[in-house]
Amino acid sequence: MSRIGKQPVSIPSGIDVSVEKNVLKFKKGNQVKELDTKGNVSVKVENGNIVFSPVGDDRQSKAYWGTYRALANNVIIGLTSGFSRQLEINGVGYKAAIKGKVLELTLGFSHLINFPFPEGIDITVDKNIVTIKGADKQVVGQVAAQVRGFRPPEPYKGKGVKYLEERIIRKAGKTAKK
Repeated sequence: MSRIGKQPVSIPSGIDVSVEKNVLKFKKGNQVKELDTKGNVSVKVENGNIVFSPVGDDRQSKAYWGTYRALANNVIIGLTSGFSRQLEINGVGYKAAIKGKVLELTLGFSHLINFPFPEGIDITVDKNIVTIKGADKQVVGQVAAQVRGFRPPEPYKGKGVKYLEERIIRKAGKTAKK
């Protein structure tokens, strides 16, 4: 029995949800998001809630039950408040700037890194903090991981790009022989 799947997803005011065959359509103003369940779960919209139920009794059906419920909840959260990730840039001379729809990073290489961010993602830079915002949780996380991947933090001095809440375990450097 899926603990997550049992919980109905409440639909806030301003969001219209419709079910057509196996596709859930979420609409808020001019934004439209779709979630294709591929027939793995049955979906009903009743009393301002989205209710999911498994198609069969096997393990895979119950796994899809919780997964699609969580994905639908993420779509609703994305349309109402959105998602964000914050990255911190540490290092002498390391910096970030926004030039149009391109994030320009100086991370100690001989060249600048120009990262054009995808549609629907908003990136802001405040000193050494890069904030990535968007309506799709998966895309926000993927963009944050790509930016972090340009220069992951190293364990000796802590230089690099890290998540704001990430803790870097520091290593001791070389010790001189006595």
